[in-house]
Amino acid sequence: MPKDGSATRDSILDAAQSLILDRGFSGMSLDDIVKQVGITKGAFFYHFKSKNDLGKALIRRFAELDSRSYEESCARAEKLSRDPLQQLLIFIGLFEEMFEGLTEPYPGCLFASYIYELQQFDSATKKMIADSFTRWRTLLKEKIDAAVKQYPPRIAVDTASLADAFTVVLEGAFITAKALDEPKVIAKQLHHFKNYIELLFSDRAGPARKARA
Repeated sequence: MPKDGSATRDSILDAAQSLILDRGFSGMSLDDIVKQVGITKGAFFYHFKSKNDLGKALIRRFAELDSRSYEESCARAEKLSRDPLQQLLIFIGLFEEMFEGLTEPYPGCLFASYIYELQQFDSATKKMIADSFTRWRTLLKEKIDAAVKQYPPRIAVDTASLADAFTVVLEGAFITAKALDEPKVIAKQLHHFKNYIELLFSDRAGPARKARA
């Protein structure tokens, strides 16, 4: 077992994330954290200078894990297919698969919790959040651009905005699932989005061929 304090630090971060998702950043106190982790305030301040310092470390960890999840899903899609459209559909499908086994509503997204209380955070923390959203947009836009090049869509597409739509669907699904206490909402909404992508890039010549026949 590590003796450098990393286990305690991770426990503090885990407890803080759970409390923030449940109560919001402003609703979480240091007393709540030390009680949940079972440490003293002195032990807390050994790892973090303040609540804001904790908040910054937490969102940094969340951003890194989130980025890794996107990149791993992207790499998996690329391994399974060389076709850009299929890669995009597989990417969405991997996220759908990730959430379809939920039996309880997903606790939520830390980014969303922070965004609701942006006034609580400094510019560096806000930039970490914005950079993460930009990274998602860039990654998905590259996939969509490649699909558009090979399979012209049925209607004109703003690929950056379409890339953002994946995030909008996912974050909105988190909220809806929690509000309705229906954990399956997330996977279903991702499935709808995947269907939309398939329809958007379906063969435009199909109806014409049928008409000529």
